[in-house]
Amino acid sequence: MSDYENQYDSPQAPVVPEKAQSTVNLSEPMLRYLKQASPWLRFIGIVGFVFCGMAAIGALFTLVGISSMSALSGELDLPIWVLGLFVPIYLGAAALMFFPSFFAYNFGERIRKYQFSNADEDLEQAFKNNKSLFKFYGIMLIIYLAFIPVMFIIGIVFAVLAATNLF
Repeated sequence: MSDYENQYDSPQAPVVPEKAQSTVNLSEPMLRYLKQASPWLRFIGIVGFVFCGMAAIGALFTLVGISSMSALSGELDLPIWVLGLFVPIYLGAAALMFFPSFFAYNFGERIRKYQFSNADEDLEQAFKNNKSLFKFYGIMLIIYLAFIPVMFIIGIVFAVLAATNLF
């Protein structure tokens, strides 16, 4: 009877699944630094998402403010359309904040998953998000550096116009 197996028994599986063996050779200090960075990356991502939402809500409040102030347009020194310029600025800021927050959060989350799974795919996705984060910041820096000389020239033109009273 010892050879008899009950076909109605539940299958036996280990309580804790075995970790996949990683083929990546990371030293202990490397793993420790990644593990320490993970919560901070997720925190930065979450705070970025909150600021993103606040910028979008700011755009909504600006729209509500514009509609409610349109009745007072004759009494204000500031034209209403100037306030309307803030709506795309807020929405643009929200869009610009979303992407680095998304990449930072995913980088931290994938590192956290790698701690538990030890799967190379999780580490690969973590570094893919890291690459995307730095690529985004690099592109934004290029745009910013290209914008500085343009603003410098515009500033000189307005200074000359103001000095000659043509403005």
